[in-house]
Amino acid sequence: MSDLGSEFKEEEQLILAPTELYIDATLPLGTKFKSKYMKNFIYRTRPEGIHIIDVRSIDERIRIAGKFLSFYESEKILVVASRPFAIKPATVFAKVIGAKVITERFLPGTLTNPSLGTYIEVDLLFLNDPYQDSQALDEATKIGIPVVALCDTEHSCENVDLVIPCNNKGRKALATVYWLLARQVLREKKLITSPDQFNYSIEDFETELVEA
Repeated sequence: MSDLGSEFKEEEQLILAPTELYIDATLPLGTKFKSKYMKNFIYRTRPEGIHIIDVRSIDERIRIAGKFLSFYESEKILVVASRPFAIKPATVFAKVIGAKVITERFLPGTLTNPSLGTYIEVDLLFLNDPYQDSQALDEATKIGIPVVALCDTEHSCENVDLVIPCNNKGRKALATVYWLLARQVLREKKLITSPDQFNYSIEDFETELVEA
């Protein structure tokens, strides 16, 4: 088991996936910064100052988010993700659940100005990063639709209605959290009845590394 894995009990098993899956994907690995809100999700802080997110909190929030997203018509959900490692997993996630997705620059007025050609009307916004994708967050707040977001330890979580605490920057972490969430949404919608019926692997969500 990795050094990160030693932070948690090896025998601990979660509802969605074994602890090792979260550990190997570095989903609990936070930053050296923590906000007042995100401190509630921190398991411990390493001597060098890196905050470690509680694996149980990640698992619980993915399950809650899966149920919450299942209440909405899929085509009325907008996924916004502009981080390079988030583009592919967010795109595959949106495809799997049937949502809309924006991975390029979010143009001002997309959610608030019906006269624009880029205007879309949605009922829920899913963000990969509230800081990186702040324009979308601001517009969702103005029109009063709920926001679900992946949040690392430094996020203030202002105007985010449902936080999924996790490493929202790493390549493997992003592939894993979007894979877990897509599977959970389909389960909550009764489109699959067991994990074995989910015909996607984490690798299907993962951004390919380009060799120099």
